[in-house]
Amino acid sequence: MSFSFFKALRPKTPQEVAKSIKESLMALDTKTVVEVKALEKALEEVEKNFVTMRTMLSGDGETEPNLDQVSQLVEEICKEDVLTLVIHKLPILGWEARKDLVHCWSILLKHKVDSNYCCVEFIEQHIELLDFLVVCYDNKDIALSCGIMLRECIKFESLARYILESASFVLFFKFVELPNFDVASDAFSTFKDLLTKHGNVVCEFLTAHYDEFFDLYEKLLTSPNYVTRRQSLKLLSDFLLESPNSQIMKRYILEVRYLKVMMTLLRDSSKNIQLSAFHIFKIFVANPNKPRDVKLILAKNQEKLLELLHNLSPGKGSEDEQFEEEKEFIMKEIERLSN
Repeated sequence: MSFSFFKALRPKTPQEVAKSIKESLMALDTKTVVEVKALEKALEEVEKNFVTMRTMLSGDGETEPNLDQVSQLVEEICKEDVLTLVIHKLPILGWEARKDLVHCWSILLKHKVDSNYCCVEFIEQHIELLDFLVVCYDNKDIALSCGIMLRECIKFESLARYILESASFVLFFKFVELPNFDVASDAFSTFKDLLTKHGNVVCEFLTAHYDEFFDLYEKLLTSPNYVTRRQSLKLLSDFLLESPNSQIMKRYILEVRYLKVMMTLLRDSSKNIQLSAFHIFKIFVANPNKPRDVKLILAKNQEKLLELLHNLSPGKGSEDEQFEEEKEFIMKEIERLSN
């Protein structure tokens, strides 16, 4: 009796897994994609190989992954240029394959081999892959998968720095206002991570690109879209008040154009936006070194501002007392400007 069929059950080695993934992805060529049956067969093979990769990286639910095998697989994936293939083939992959890829992506990036993040180093050497992932927000079918993969990349300072400095970064100002709510929200999550995860990197970026960045950001703050206005106002407060950005904030509150934006938002129909705007507006007013033109705008609009602030309240909550104290201080500062 032959037992040869048992050979088929032998688990693949990490080298074999990486090679199989590479070959199945390369099979998704131009000729295959236009032939329905050939494409279905090729995609099934990719899905099967991704399941094998997922099991090797994270276990099967009963047994833990073998860390030596995980390290070997990570090395082989980099060696075989698999990361380039999976990113470029993303638009063709089916939902199940993308789901498994997204699960594996985080593990691949975070896994160290001899104290080195092999996959992160690979991306650093093939940095255009990040641009490809960013541009994928224009494809609603894969946008959410790409968003998760991008946010995993942004956890690493070198990759976040590249995206901030790249020409593709400005696309986020478009993506956060896309008509598809889920895609726009996901793009905003990635945008937020870029501006908050690595304070020193963000400070360097804002210092070098101050005018260009805040010109674009002003359009978000004045967007006709309520969600865009509210999210961008909250995010502005988050990153301006980060200690590494203290000089950026000091520069921002010297500019009349941005004071006017906050004054406009204080009149917004949304109470939430009014309150968020107040927390930035108060910094303009409390600044002991207000420029003359800032003082003039505040004095000129004194009556309207005092009325707006008088009617502004946070509602019920534990922050009422602190808010009222801040509001009283700001109102007195505005009143002083006419003396």
